[in-house]
Amino acid sequence: MKKKIILASGSPRRKELLEQIGIPFEVVISHVEEVRTKEEPSEIVLELALQKAEAVLEQFPVKERAGIVVLGADTIVVKAGKILGKPRDEEEAVEMIRSLQGQCHRVYTGVVILETDESKGRKCSTHVEETKVFVHTMTEDEISGYVATKEPLDKAGAYGIQGTFAAYIDRIEGDFYNVVGLPVAYVYRRLREILEEKFL
Repeated sequence: MKKKIILASGSPRRKELLEQIGIPFEVVISHVEEVRTKEEPSEIVLELALQKAEAVLEQFPVKERAGIVVLGADTIVVKAGKILGKPRDEEEAVEMIRSLQGQCHRVYTGVVILETDESKGRKCSTHVEETKVFVHTMTEDEISGYVATKEPLDKAGAYGIQGTFAAYIDRIEGDFYNVVGLPVAYVYRRLREILEEKFL
């Protein structure tokens, strides 16, 4: 049975990463209202990733779900136990960057892969990736200058490690692509197992 991979995300960064490793897929955005009931970062990202994946799967009629593989993901930035989401405005972005500069924080991504078969049964694979990110000390001019680029405004934690903020990254411990938004090595291996084929 031919299987179809669906990315349950409107994130351009996740789309680019899947394209980069040669995975054929379609994008279907969940539009689900995320409901957070967990408190631990690793549990939060899995909970939200599952909500996205399930919402997308439910968009397909039951009779059409056989062979569909839905990939859901959620990424959060955590500093001193506080979750830093997308900043509401430039002022909040400045506050977030100010809290991250000269410090270490953690980035968590939860991945949920839902598989369906001909009997309409469902399998669920889950994975959480954690990366430590160390940011150089920044001046107020550097912080305001970075925020003025508008790059932080659509990103959790108010920065993109793959963008101009790379100039302020001291080092990371863990998966770089996890910080971008998707641990692609895990996703590649798992999807290869499910589809029983190589992409590259």
